[in-house]
Amino acid sequence: MKRLSFFDKFIYFINSLLSTLLLLSYALPYISPKNTPILAILSLFVPVLLIINIAFFLYWLTKLKKQLLLSGLILLIGWFVLTPFYKLSKKNTSLNSDLKVMSYNVRMFNRLEWIKENDVKKNIFSLIKENDPDILTIQENISSKEYAFDFPHKYIENKNEKHQLGMAIYSKFPIINKGSLKLENTVNDIIFSDIIRDKDTIRIYNFHLQSLNISPKKENLGEKDSEKLIQKIEQNFLKQVAQTELFLAHEQKWKGKKIICGDFNNTAYSWVYNQISKNKKDAFIEAGISFGKTYNYWFPFRIDFIIADNSAKINQYTTFSEEYSDHYPILARINW
Repeated sequence: MKRLSFFDKFIYFINSLLSTLLLLSYALPYISPKNTPILAILSLFVPVLLIINIAFFLYWLTKLKKQLLLSGLILLIGWFVLTPFYKLSKKNTSLNSDLKVMSYNVRMFNRLEWIKENDVKKNIFSLIKENDPDILTIQENISSKEYAFDFPHKYIENKNEKHQLGMAIYSKFPIINKGSLKLENTVNDIIFSDIIRDKDTIRIYNFHLQSLNISPKKENLGEKDSEKLIQKIEQNFLKQVAQTELFLAHEQKWKGKKIICGDFNNTAYSWVYNQISKNKKDAFIEAGISFGKTYNYWFPFRIDFIIADNSAKINQYTTFSEEYSDHYPILARINW
């Protein structure tokens, strides 16, 4: 440190703080927010901390300083313990027997005109029809005929009858069982359908977990009353925990093949994701490429997922870039 300039000493001090936060975040997937809800907020910023520490590493590398070891070692640990933030290559195989599964938070088909463009609903329908999924899970669905997709089988569940707002599962295959986990005190929900495909029964879960009510584009992270904002986020984390625990209890009763789709409203570095994806295959990790960004924001947040049981093979995974919602649709080809 003696040979560092005052500016570099300051940079290294900031580097030390943010590297420590990143190292601490590695434990968050294993710590329930029920124990430390305020720490769970840190899981949202893991991608940011990764990029910052990469920048610090490169900064010290250009100066040939040993201070690069701090971020370098912590990033190396993260390589082995974290869910991949960026995928360098993708899997791109396909079989005729693949099950094509698509998930999309359509944000009420832009009915409230958040996007100031014409034909948003028409574009959503065209995109889905063009990709022709076998299974389609929709979050923030509108249940009127105007917003119905042309599938032979469907399950639609409303949480807000006034606005016809809820969830939907569309299927090319017969649905023999269906239901909702009836999440309480929220418009969010988890629904499921059991489909018959050839001789297999496959359970499809459609998730829309509690929103954290963070609106980056409205910059509410900069609200003057930050204490109230943090309390609100903590309460919503606790709701997500309760919803996840309800799902885990429900899931244990099903021993067959399963696919979990939807909007988790949380990242792959959270306790929620870790619990839901345990002993399963995340389609992005198995076959995706790049950041897998699913939320329409300048930073690559991945909060929408397609996850299959551990016996499945993921042959393809696609994240679309069309901006017809505040989320991007995702699609996977799955086989057993």
